[in-house]
Amino acid sequence: MSARDLIATANALLADDKGLLAMDESTPTCNRRFAALGIPQTEDVRRAYRELLITTPDLAHCISGVILCGETVRQKKIDGTPFLEILAAAGIIAGIKVDLGTTPLAGHPGEKITEGLDGLRDRLEAYARMGTRFAKWRAVIAHTLARYAAMCQEAGLVPIVEPEVLMDGAHTLETCRATTEAALRSVFEQLHLQNVVLEGMLLKPNMVLPGLACTRQETVEEVADATIECFRRVVPAAVPGIVFLSGGQSGALASARLNAMNARFGSQLPWAVAFSFARAIQQPALEIWGGEASHVIAAQKALSHRASCNLAARRCAYSSAMETS
Repeated sequence: MSARDLIATANALLADDKGLLAMDESTPTCNRRFAALGIPQTEDVRRAYRELLITTPDLAHCISGVILCGETVRQKKIDGTPFLEILAAAGIIAGIKVDLGTTPLAGHPGEKITEGLDGLRDRLEAYARMGTRFAKWRAVIAHTLARYAAMCQEAGLVPIVEPEVLMDGAHTLETCRATTEAALRSVFEQLHLQNVVLEGMLLKPNMVLPGLACTRQETVEEVADATIECFRRVVPAAVPGIVFLSGGQSGALASARLNAMNARFGSQLPWAVAFSFARAIQQPALEIWGGEASHVIAAQKALSHRASCNLAARRCAYSSAMETS
């Protein structure tokens, strides 16, 4: 795939004010969420849940692409139709998570490193042949992210680059801003060194937030201001879009903060400000479904509602009234 094709795909993922649905949870993570709700932790139940997500009526109205995991990308609907065919028929672009998770970094107690570079080139080529058009990698180490991104573009896949800055802890918003800025400076330096085409990638970062245990929780507007001020300093204008992760925020709060960023700064920014949420879109649907086939329609309505809220947030049209309508 040429640079022109990569750029076209990256822009297609941002078009019409849509965003991404991240449904790339690893099997252990998915099982933990199921266990918390008393849902059986089996491959067939995971398949049924993912079928619920991708067959939600009119999902493509709000969602341009979905991020799958290695298990999901090969799964099929109960009638035998591959998930990839269902997404393609709906006009939704399929993506794939290709990192293999984190492990302790030898010689550095408390530090972790993301694994998966070994054999990545072959995996990317295989996923591209299957029909995926973008990939995602989450990591702490910038050099690893940049090597992944370069290999993605070599294989014709748009890389979503996700530097990891967590919400856990009691740190302040200012600490988060400084840490996020430092991480992003390192990431873009490494992307440059690896000759990554910035116009053919997307950035998936955290919002600038105080830690969940911090005693001061800034307003929606203060978070929007701090986040955009940080990203203006370090994200090159060549990057077509920023697709924020929700990172443990509630669905309503993630939508409100996204809305505030677009409302206060959208027309002034060189890149689109969009979303790539997992729990902030999925969680209400998961709780309603609870593993029961009779709850699928209600769960899909909840999923569609959360996706619609985020579409509205990109259009500066989200309000808390949407949560009670």
